Amino acid sequence: MSTGGIALLVVDDEPSIRRLLRTTLAGHGYRILEAGTGHEALNLLARERPDAVLLDLGLPDLDGIEVIRCLRGSGSRVPIIVLSSRNGEAEKIEALDLGADDYVSKPFGMAELVARIRAVLRRQFQGPEAQAVFRSGDLSVDLARGLVREGGREVRLTNKEWAILRLLVTNAGTVLTHRAMMREIWGPKADLQYLRIYVRALRRKLEPDPEQPRYILTETGIGYRLRTDD
Repeated sequence: MSTGGIALLVVDDEPSIRRLLRTTLAGHGYRILEAGTGHEALNLLARERPDAVLLDLGLPDLDGIEVIRCLRGSGSRVPIIVLSSRNGEAEKIEALDLGADDYVSKPFGMAELVARIRAVLRRQFQGPEAQAVFRSGDLSVDLARGLVREGGREVRLTNKEWAILRLLVTNAGTVLTHRAMMREIWGPKADLQYLRIYVRALRRKLEPDPEQPRYILTETGIGYRLRTDD
């Protein structure tokens, strides 16, 4: 994906973090906008149209969770990647369930961050159905025809397994919380154990080694992520 003209809004109250992100991401061809507070970010978002937001949760005036709530409450679908030193699972889940697209814990590697940015931008620009065939390593998923192949062999899935895999593919590279997946597949009163059973079954069919997953990655205590090749 070409990064020419793509604007990222970095929201962080630490000038050193903003400087690091500005320098590194500009080197990858992105145009960088900056905000040091939550209100400054919301005001800037009302004037500008960044293609994605990198958002710290620990802002001095307005908690990052509230920034997400305000953006999603206003109908904005701008991709949001949370960058935070808060490691509590509850906060990660809350941010993702409110509409954040991904969560990267500080300290983070820049290569990982750039890959996460590419993943959310791909979804933003292409849409979930734009790439009819998803590929990651030896795994290919043809969304239009409902065909799955791994290592050259065709894989047959049940209806529920296909529904879960399709959901992961259309959100490839980003974290899906347990709650979001259960709500999408079974409805609001689903049992987490159902999801775990079906993911385990999917891994047995798709993974060369189900005990060391290559494709369907676990975000401990939060949910799952489908690996991309970025």
